[in-house]
Amino acid sequence: MNFRSAPDTVQKLSLLGDATRFEPAGAQPQEESAAGPGRTAKPLPCISEVTTPTGKKPILKAMMTTACERNCFYCPFRAGRNQTQRITFSPDEMAATFVNLARARLVDGIFLSSGIIQGSVTTQDKIIDAAEIIRRKYGYRGYMHLKIMPGAGYEQVRRTMLLADRVSVNLEGPTAARLAALAPKKDYWGELITRLQWIGQLKRTEAFRPSIVTQFVVGAVGDTDLELLQVSEQLYQQFGLRRAYYSGFSPVDGTPFDGLPPTDPLREFRLYQASFLLRDYGWTVEDLPFQTDANLPLHQDPKRIWADAHLRQAPVEINRAARGELLRIPGIGPVAADAILRARRQGRLAELRHLRALGVRDVDKCAPYILLNGRRPALQLALL
Repeated sequence: MNFRSAPDTVQKLSLLGDATRFEPAGAQPQEESAAGPGRTAKPLPCISEVTTPTGKKPILKAMMTTACERNCFYCPFRAGRNQTQRITFSPDEMAATFVNLARARLVDGIFLSSGIIQGSVTTQDKIIDAAEIIRRKYGYRGYMHLKIMPGAGYEQVRRTMLLADRVSVNLEGPTAARLAALAPKKDYWGELITRLQWIGQLKRTEAFRPSIVTQFVVGAVGDTDLELLQVSEQLYQQFGLRRAYYSGFSPVDGTPFDGLPPTDPLREFRLYQASFLLRDYGWTVEDLPFQTDANLPLHQDPKRIWADAHLRQAPVEINRAARGELLRIPGIGPVAADAILRARRQGRLAELRHLRALGVRDVDKCAPYILLNGRRPALQLALL
């Protein structure tokens, strides 16, 4: 490893490991896990390839400390868990180490979180201090994603937003009751929702640039997909949330939940699909195909299920459909929908190859649900 830093700091980073693997930071959370087959070896386990708003980057995912005074039932860093090695960095130490890694071109951004020690305000101050040193002492202008601690003060939230490109407040549970079952020392409304309200207000009144994300722990305490997606929809609409992360529960030895089964990864995937429909496609929670247990079916993606129920017998005419109608069709996303609208000003679309040329990569997906010039595509006839 070719960068200048105190050996004990490098050792501490190595001991930190992939501590933040439980906290996704970018647009492709499944890709942020430890290196596996076909992946490039990482110079440090706490460096992850993260898809950011400005592209995919190697990001240092770090914590100011892995010690914590909270007792969240699922967390490897909970108070009293003896299997966790506690690692702590001072703000100067964290800042200097990150900048040396950046200068060596081993990282191109930082996601900085922390366990809570001596209260949330003290912990948030250390995150802010490290970020300010990185920005002001070292002049770093690259990507920075900063965690906002539950219970952080208003001025701390404001200072964090002045420094960051992205901020996160993790709700963990979709309701106060679910959070109490996951993390009994956290206050859903007083510590978490209020901070999201402050962030949304600051973005509106002061035009702060950071995007906002949150995270849920899925499947440990009986939470339903309906609960998770209802609160996600509210956060998208009311606070301008950029992303909700759905982290399937995975049991950790030495925690109260170590005997619970892990959440099926397919459930996590379906939640992301549904969440994107709410955020980017103009859907509402009422449009989603929930089962009687208030969860999404796992066997098929929710957009396809809706289309099978509503569009197979009433296909959409591509040459007349509004943008919202186009976004209901499997295989057509926002970019393709906009391309179709532009192309219709030049002439009519009559064949599947026309759609393919406009960026509809998998015309097989959309063919059963559309009309082209009043006719079902030939591919659809072959499938019936």
